[in-house]
Parts: sequence; C-alpha cells; structure tokens
Amino acid sequence: MSGKVFDAKKVLGEVVNWVRTYFENNASPETKAVIGISGGKDSSVAAAVCVKALGKDRVIGVLMPQGEQSDINYSQMLVDDLGIKSYTINIGDTVSTFMNELSKHIEPTNQAVVNTPARIRMTTLYAVAACVNGRVVNTCNLSEDWVGYSTKYGDSAGDFSPLSDLTVTEVLAIGDEIGLPHELVHKVPTDGLCGKTDEENLGFTYAMLDKYIRGEDDLSGYPEIKAKIDRLHAANLHKLRLMPKYEQNV
Repeated sequence: MSGKVFDAKKVLGEVVNWVRTYFENNASPETKAVIGISGGKDSSVAAAVCVKALGKDRVIGVLMPQGEQSDINYSQMLVDDLGIKSYTINIGDTVSTFMNELSKHIEPTNQAVVNTPARIRMTTLYAVAACVNGRVVNTCNLSEDWVGYSTKYGDSAGDFSPLSDLTVTEVLAIGDEIGLPHELVHKVPTDGLCGKTDEENLGFTYAMLDKYIRGEDDLSGYPEIKAKIDRLHAANLHKLRLMPKYEQNV
C-alpha cells in the first residue's frame, strides 16, 4: 500500500506553473481561460488555479443555469471571491427547444435527457472562447474520470485540464490550500436531477474510491464495491482515450 502523504502546497505550485507554461507555449499573452462555473469544488478550484497562474483579468467564468438554478448563488460567490469577469448564459430554452424537436422524431432516453445539457454547456463555453480568444478549462478530476462520472463531449471536454490527475480528496486539499471559501470547496456534490448526492448515485464514497486509486486500500473488505469500481472503470475508459480511427497500411 502507498504511504505517500499528499503535499497540497507543493502540488498547487506545480499545477499553477503547469497552467502558466501551457499558456506560454500554446497561446498569445492576451489569451484567456474560459471556465464553466457550477459553484462546486472542481470549477472553484480550477478557476482559482487559473487566476493564480494567469491573473484575474485573463480568466472568464461562464454561469450556465438551466432555467432556475437553486444553488446559483454559489457560482456567484466564486466569481465575486476571485474577482473575475463572468457571463450568465441560461441554457434552459435551448435545451427545451432541442429536446422538443428531438421528441418529434424519437423518444428521448434518460441518457439523452441527462447528457444533452452538459453538451450544450460545452458548446456554450466554446462559443464564448471563440469570442474572447480563449481556451476552455476542463474541470474533471481523477476520481470521477476513473469511474466515468462525466459526459463525453460534455464536461469531459476542454483544451487543458489542471485537475484530471488529482483525486477528489486532493482537489479538496488544493482548494483549502488556496484559501477558497469553505462552502465552495466542501459543498456536497449532487447531479441536480434526482435529489441524490454524487456518492449516493455511485454507491460508494469518494474517500473509498480515492484510497483505492492511490493504492492505499485494496477494498478487500468491500468486494462488491471493488467489483463495481473496476467494472465502471473498464466500461468508461473510452471517455479518456482518443477516438479510435482506421489507419491505412501505406
């Protein structure tokens, strides 16, 4: 088992330098980081990292409620705390119009209903980025990527990813190290659809998952949870890999 202690201060410095270097090598001095702001831990920490790396004038937050969003105040809290420019673009009418048109031709499945808003949000982020000379921030973390708790071409997309090698536990530690408001870093994540927390939907805690990923617990005492994590990981690897393509034998 791994006994390595996570050094949040050290890793924060490394991530900030990595983002800064990415922009130096792949963008102009005016290029901005464009990030979707949900008010949860991942977007909060990723946005704060970008501010540290680039300065608040080069980070743009995009709030994308779907109609009325009960926790939109968390998103605004982050924008105010970081002092970044933001746009609020409500995707509610867009989602409704699209789903109504789709339903004229085929009955939308639950998967279509759940994943379509995430993909419309990513389309929105790229539209904003195209208007402001921006790069879209991917806000996924290692834990959720590991079990496929993301939408392909939705929140799993982006131009650069500062947090995807960090577990949820490590993201929380980075958020605390940065000094973000506690309620943003430790806000209980929910899918906003069924009233359940992410952990309730998954059937295990992030703490258990993170220790398993980092080799700190083989979950031998929880064989059903281990089997479920392994099954989810195998089934969702396609979300993390490049699209397969046919290659000619020239």
